[in-house]
Amino acid sequence: MSSLRVLLAAVFLPAAFGARAQAVADYPIRPVPFTQVKLADNFWLPRLKTNTEVTIPASFQRCEATSRVKNFEMAAAKSGKFATTFPFDDTDIYKTIEGAAYSLSLYPDEHLKEYVDALIAKVAAAQEPDGYLYTARTIDPAHPHPWAGSTRWEKERELSHELYNAGHLYEAAVAHYQATGQKNFLTIALKNADLVCAIFGPGKRAVAPGHEIVEMGLVKLYRATGQAKYLQTAKFFLDQRGQFKGYDAKSPDGWRNGQYWQDDKAVVDQKEAEGHAVRAEYLYSAMADVAALTGDKPLLAAVDTIWQNMVSKKFYVTGGTGAVPGGERFGANYELPNTTAYNETCASVADVYWNQRMFQLHGEAKYADILEKVLYNGLISGVGLDGKSFFYSNAMQVKNSASYAQTEPARAGWFDCSCCPTNLARLFPALPGYIYGQHERDVYVNLFVSGTADLQVNKQRVQLVQQNNYPWDGGLKFTVNPASTTDFNLLVRIPGWARGEAMPSNLYTFAAPSAEKVAVKINGKPTAYTLRNGYAVLARQWHKGDVVDVTLPMEVRRVVANAHVQDDLGKVALQRGPLIYCAEWPDNQGKAGNLLVPASASFIATFRPDLLNGVTTLTATVPAVRVDEAAGTVQTVPQTLTAIPYYAWANRGKGEMTVWFPAKVVDVDVVTRPAVQKEEKK
Repeated sequence: MSSLRVLLAAVFLPAAFGARAQAVADYPIRPVPFTQVKLADNFWLPRLKTNTEVTIPASFQRCEATSRVKNFEMAAAKSGKFATTFPFDDTDIYKTIEGAAYSLSLYPDEHLKEYVDALIAKVAAAQEPDGYLYTARTIDPAHPHPWAGSTRWEKERELSHELYNAGHLYEAAVAHYQATGQKNFLTIALKNADLVCAIFGPGKRAVAPGHEIVEMGLVKLYRATGQAKYLQTAKFFLDQRGQFKGYDAKSPDGWRNGQYWQDDKAVVDQKEAEGHAVRAEYLYSAMADVAALTGDKPLLAAVDTIWQNMVSKKFYVTGGTGAVPGGERFGANYELPNTTAYNETCASVADVYWNQRMFQLHGEAKYADILEKVLYNGLISGVGLDGKSFFYSNAMQVKNSASYAQTEPARAGWFDCSCCPTNLARLFPALPGYIYGQHERDVYVNLFVSGTADLQVNKQRVQLVQQNNYPWDGGLKFTVNPASTTDFNLLVRIPGWARGEAMPSNLYTFAAPSAEKVAVKINGKPTAYTLRNGYAVLARQWHKGDVVDVTLPMEVRRVVANAHVQDDLGKVALQRGPLIYCAEWPDNQGKAGNLLVPASASFIATFRPDLLNGVTTLTATVPAVRVDEAAGTVQTVPQTLTAIPYYAWANRGKGEMTVWFPAKVVDVDVVTRPAVQKEEKK
């Protein structure tokens, strides 16, 4: 094994973090590498399998069919015309290779490996001798893409995405190397990064990258190689923000005053989540990385403040972020509309990355609470149960009205800008690395996913086995199998929703308190525990076969929004465990927007193995608004409301859907067009 491979095996990735050989500033908590966690989970394992068997092959096929692969072939030949729409289309190949690399470590597949190697060879052939890699210019340097500018990096801040492409290249290359041990992709990334570090830096060229992610990628290359220049350049890019003065500072929407790019002020002076949500959350992830690795306290304080602003004022109950379609951006504080909600799927992916880093910084359960909310709701809603249809944006309400322009009432197989499908393809197989964390004698359990983890605690091998039927059931079983008796702390996250907190802020609260309590047993005996930062701390001498049982209350809870969220006044959302529910037309007589949920409604939870690949539904008898247009009357009649998990909506055709339910009649939409449309073939 080469010295570089040894170093890489001991460094952080989205799903891997081991002890570094040298003492440096770093995250206090490290995730247990995804390669040390084997899933046996009824909820997530089928999704990872679908991702491997359907999503990744479909993404590669669509990259071929849409000429994304051809762009690299033409760049190698220095002949032809850029064949796709956007200069960042190169990243769809990088991200899918990243997902394939993770999948290969979980599900070895020689055919997939050979295909990936062939693609990497095409990427290498497209790279220019000095390391520059950007097909939108290389194919025909005299006539580059209109967004690219006449010279390299000329339009990097606004349009070109040259450094964005580089960032995804670095992330994919490090993941590929970690998963396979091969250097072919990493060599390409290092050659490009060396060029970037030679061009940008103090006394050299300066720019605040227009679409962040290169900063995260450079940090990963630093961890993989130990070369300080990569970390220094990442920090340099962060430090350039707030220095650009060339736009109209009076622009109210932030497009021209720098807010769209998170460039209106220095990062250490930023207080709110602002601008394009995906760019922002990639930036905040990089801020956390650099703060951890350099000990930069002002940077840490800034990212903490921004996180608090987001979860307190700019976060949907489903975990979605980026409320405003114009600019795919965060809105003002409490600007969380339902009928025009945007919630880009990529923003949910970025939010997972950011909250994982916040947990590693602080060791508080609230970050894992947010990560869980995003994963189980606003993120997996982005992909259909078929594994090959996707939402770019994730609606909160779909009205079936001819007079109202919908967002996305149905998933599509691909998009002209297909960043979201390929982002999901790379996140899913990395999921095992988000389950556990470790700091010296503390072993954290953040996600409840059945499977086996192999750990090293106190220089002892420890196997930890999870068994559960989460998120449908709140019974969690952990079997601890140390190689020999050993003393350590097992910290099991007690979710905020199980402790009476709908959110780690007052943005959402439960409408009524619950009398149900969390129960913990060790070897069948009820056990008292200390709650530290949202974790049940179980400190003891562990013996092989010790069993911890945790029971989380799974009652149906009504969620209410802060009074400043105008669109949700007088309404409730439904939550059971980590899942947010919605009503959809097929289960509710063809409509969803006419259902009321008064305080008196009593819900029954029922598991339906025959529905939507198996889901627990919620049912209650509630008032439903009926409009008689001919008679000009409105009345309410009793009707059974059936709610399904939000992530599962839009798998049965187009029609109405809603997450928030009024408690009483406030206004009435008179709908004259047919309520149900037949599903269109994708």
